[in-house]
Amino acid sequence: MEKLSSNTNALNWFEIPATDSARAKKFYESLFEIEMASSEMMGMEMTFFTSPEEENGKVSGALVKSQYHIPSTEGAVVYLNANPEIQKVIDRIEPNGGKVIMPKTKISDEIGYMAFFIDSEGNRVALHAGN
Repeated sequence: MEKLSSNTNALNWFEIPATDSARAKKFYESLFEIEMASSEMMGMEMTFFTSPEEENGKVSGALVKSQYHIPSTEGAVVYLNANPEIQKVIDRIEPNGGKVIMPKTKISDEIGYMAFFIDSEGNRVALHAGN
């Protein structure tokens, strides 16, 4: 069995469930001040954090609406990059229909800060940033 190299990301894709693709898109575009593209693939509505052309080896993901994607506050937690300043992202959560459930919390000087929130679809999601 071949091992993963030390340069391999443990995560290569993530999907955040959505019940209302337009609402979820607006929520995340407002949080991160980005534009997201949407597409339908394999019977699923997908809204991408970055386009495949932009990924260039970066880990990325999408908001996904399908019968297999059910929003939840249980299970795995995805940490989204809130650099350069996590508080600016946190401050946009509640005005855009989300709820902060753990405010900016210091992990350590070396690792930085984290926060948890419930998104517009009812998912528990996390943020991470150096400051």
